Formats: sequence, structure tokens, C-alpha cells
Amino acid sequence: MSGVVRPSGAPITRASAPTTLAQFGVYLLLGVYFGVALTKSEVVSWFRIQEMFRFQGFHMYGVIGTALLVAGISVTLVKRFAPTSATGEPIIVPPKSLGRGVRYAAGGITFGVGWALVGACPGPMFALVGTGAGGIVVALLAAVLGAWTYGALRPRLPH
Repeated sequence: MSGVVRPSGAPITRASAPTTLAQFGVYLLLGVYFGVALTKSEVVSWFRIQEMFRFQGFHMYGVIGTALLVAGISVTLVKRFAPTSATGEPIIVPPKSLGRGVRYAAGGITFGVGWALVGACPGPMFALVGTGAGGIVVALLAAVLGAWTYGALRPRLPH
């Protein structure tokens, strides 16, 4: 968890990370619920994803648009009402300074090509493993390796 900090600036360490069995159980149940919701809504369907990338159906665009709307409203509410976390710490959305569009375009294209080739976004990959789609384990391991590689190289990359 190195590099992750709290809004107060204090790093999140193993000692301060949630570790109780009850907390783990809550997170596990929320994850299972999220996976079931993704599966039932057909967000993990390879056919729905291909349909989206071929501009043949609105289903996935509707799901993504709804997620953006909910996220926008949620961030606005968090900024306006300054709620606290379960541990009592304030939840702060730091201001974002946008850089040049090249890195966003390159990252978006890379992500989109990977999504189109694999037929799965990183979040639903775990739900696909849960449904028994064994082949997705290769893509999941590649995604984890890619995230680890970025984390290792991040200090040396221009940001």
C-alpha cells in the first residue's frame, strides 16, 4: 500500500488499514453483491461489450452513462457536505490539475484496445472468474502485472 495517503496526508499503513474479520466480511459481501449486479446486468457479457465497440447497441453506453451521472452527483455531494469515513476521518476530494491530452489519449486508447480485445473491463474480470470463465484468469493476471509494473515505474514517469 505504499504511496497511498489519507486526506490528512498521513500514509495508509498495514497497521491503520482495516483488518478485522468483520470488516473483511463486509467488504467481501459488498464485492459479491457488486459481482452479482454486474453479472445480472450483463455488463460482464462479452457479447454486450463487442456490441458496444461495434456501435450496435445502447446497453453498455447506458450503463456507463448512468455510472458517470451517479459518480458526478456523488462527488458533488461529498464536496458540498464533507462527510466522514467509517473511522471518522473527513472524506476530501482533492482538486485535479489536468495535464496535456496526450497521456490521457494514449492511456484511453490502450485501455480501450485491451478492453475490446479481452472483452472485459478490469472490474468485471473478478465477476467473470466467479462465474467460472477460467480463461479470464490470464487477462486478470496480465492486468495485475500491468498495474504492478506501473506502480514500480511511476516514480520515474513524467506526471
